Amino acid sequence: MALSDLFGSGKSKKKNEEELLLTELKSPKQVQQIAVQQIVPNRFQPRKVFNEEKLDELARTIHIHGLIQPIILRKYEVDKYEIIAGERRFRAMQLLEWQEVPAIVQEMTDNETASVALIENLQREELTAIEEAEAYQGLMALNELTQEALAQRIGKSQSFIANKLRLLKLAEPIKQALLNREVTERHGRSLLALSAEEQNELLTLIREKKLTVKETERLVKLKQVEKDKASDQPKKRIKRISKDFRLAVNTIHKSIDLIKETGMTLEAKEEDLEDVYRITIEIKKDK
Repeated sequence: MALSDLFGSGKSKKKNEEELLLTELKSPKQVQQIAVQQIVPNRFQPRKVFNEEKLDELARTIHIHGLIQPIILRKYEVDKYEIIAGERRFRAMQLLEWQEVPAIVQEMTDNETASVALIENLQREELTAIEEAEAYQGLMALNELTQEALAQRIGKSQSFIANKLRLLKLAEPIKQALLNREVTERHGRSLLALSAEEQNELLTLIREKKLTVKETERLVKLKQVEKDKASDQPKKRIKRISKDFRLAVNTIHKSIDLIKETGMTLEAKEEDLEDVYRITIEIKKDK
């Protein structure tokens, strides 16, 4: 099963998660009851944070109405199964202390398993911006796709994919704040213009002052202006000092030449040291 098979062409009408998984993972195999202790989470799961409140709600729904859609597993060892799709449902059933769960066992490679896990979560549209960015990065790596090729497969623009991936360049504390939904994706994008240290400084302000995106953007611009002024000032200073220095040295050289023209014996020694330029002049006294 290739990524193109799972997604279809970019021109195709977008399928929702249930249609995608039920269609593409359709198998003549029947639903089996698999012991909970034999099941492990998907190693390629893009979701880093599971909302406990929503898991409780899902568990209550399953308790009342039963499990409508079985989870999808693959067998990777004797009596050991890995989740391909349905980890939230599996976690909810664990909360209900089920000993066995309804599942369809599907044969899949690591690449296919990872792709389906990423696609399932992307279709849910509940991932944080960082999880989504990592999912796109994972799909590109697993299927050797360019940003443009991935964009075509999922019906997005190349700039949309590029903007998501840029978020992965943020400092780790900012990415963690995005994962925890403490800041928005737009907050994160505005901070990309700053260094890691500056990002962390502004993150503290965003949390303490509950800054809006516009307020954050204004602070970022202010920091950039201050940085530009600070970088320009030393250059002007160096240029001014350099000009004055050359003038001073040339004046001394002319003075030495004038003294020599009088017939006096004079020796000048020049030393370019780290912090100073030293000129030592020795004039021989007349006897």
